[in-house]
Amino acid sequence: MARSAPKIGIFGGTFDPIHVGHLRAAEEVREALGLQKVLFVLSARPPHKGGVAHAPAEDRWEMLKRALRGNPHFEPCDVELRREGLSYSIDTVRELSRKLQAECYFIVGEDSFRGIQTWKDWQQLLELCSFIVMRRTEEDLTPFLETLGYRERDRGRFETQRGIPLLLLPVTPIRVSATLVRDLIKRGQSIRYLVPDPVREYILEKHLYLNP
Repeated sequence: MARSAPKIGIFGGTFDPIHVGHLRAAEEVREALGLQKVLFVLSARPPHKGGVAHAPAEDRWEMLKRALRGNPHFEPCDVELRREGLSYSIDTVRELSRKLQAECYFIVGEDSFRGIQTWKDWQQLLELCSFIVMRRTEEDLTPFLETLGYRERDRGRFETQRGIPLLLLPVTPIRVSATLVRDLIKRGQSIRYLVPDPVREYILEKHLYLNP
């Protein structure tokens, strides 16, 4: 009897820095969908930020690795760090789809997904893999999804004309952001419990995010 392909989540971000909101949301998605693994893909040169982040890619990569240690289901992925040029999701999904031999789920926050039409080759991206949109509000997204070409199959479940699924998945609304963490650091305030301790220690050691 043929074995089914593993279910792998692809969770991209600048992770500048990675914080507990990222980790908790990814854990809830992993558990809800029964994913064998979640790949945290570091956006080395984020196109929506002109290719520049607040901390160097090498530091963000080190923080990401430290944050994920100890969780066998979480794995840092440097595919965009190794690739030259701006970090486009379409290129990442194409590359990972070829390599993984898995059923891939692209995990994205609701706010980011609302800007999907500004992404490179976004129509092709929606047809390449299933999308998981993490929700922290109860606003009806159906009209927006219909403008993207989705049709509703069931409550919270949609699909493209070719049958590629999209799932709206509520996650715990943890009110923490990378912007908040950076602002607290600039003000000399504690970031304990907002980021994993190994990340906090690395930030303090490298004096990250102190400059405006």
